[in-house]
Amino acid sequence: MSERGPRERMVFSAAQLIRRDGVAATGMREVAAHAGAPRGSLQHYFPGGKEQLVNEAVGWAGRYAGKRVARFLAALDEPTPSGLFAEMVRQWTDEYETDGFAGGCPVAAATIDCAESTESTREAASAAFATWTGPVAQALAGMGVPEQRTGALATLMISSLEGALLIARAERDVRALTTVARELGPLLDAAVTKGD
Repeated sequence: MSERGPRERMVFSAAQLIRRDGVAATGMREVAAHAGAPRGSLQHYFPGGKEQLVNEAVGWAGRYAGKRVARFLAALDEPTPSGLFAEMVRQWTDEYETDGFAGGCPVAAATIDCAESTESTREAASAAFATWTGPVAQALAGMGVPEQRTGALATLMISSLEGALLIARAERDVRALTTVARELGPLLDAAVTKGD
């Protein structure tokens, strides 16, 4: 994180704090402290205040999730839809088993906290989910899933993962995550129609 400039560090820090505490409990002072940035720089970089910072953190999280898809695919010897989904889930089971259940998805947290109260944040969350869904759909297409199904299956994968994250955090157990990976895997693989 140290090679990032103060603005980028603050966006990253906001995403990390939102994923742990939600939007309402994430204060600008905490973001500056977490980022190791001078408090006065917040107004300089984010003249739109907390709303702008939250929206940028949500956008960052969507881009991060979208970029992770290529890394997940690279980790697979033979890419399959179930393998991709298992890697998406494994990122979270590894975190929860290693670090505990404090963090969730910052896009989901911002949606829960702001979808009805702050239109710009709702729009940022919608765009972030689209930024994530697109690479998943492209990956599915590359594995032989027909184009007309890739978007729907990408949505199914992401919504299943997000729901399982909520349940895992509530139960303090990765059971919901391992269950969705196991149960959804065969359905995802059955969508492949183009041969090897």
